[in-house]
Amino acid sequence: MIDLIREIIDARGLLPVAARTLTPNANLYDAGFSPFAAIQLTLALEEARGVEFPRQMLRRQSFSSLDSIAACLERVERKAA
Repeated sequence: MIDLIREIIDARGLLPVAARTLTPNANLYDAGFSPFAAIQLTLALEEARGVEFPRQMLRRQSFSSLDSIAACLERVERKAA
């Protein structure tokens, strides 16, 4: 899951550094992630996995690290199954 998130971040240039160089718990916002990048990542993940993030998950804390994004995506996929 984290590999997919890293691939999308890097393919779309959503960070000024390569996502593969960051630890799973690194703060993405400290690394240069922006609210607009979070929106782009959300849409790309929804498209790639065929799910939709609920509104209550669309907050800064949910997208603060690779781990937190993966956890949210896993919860969404469990509910969709």
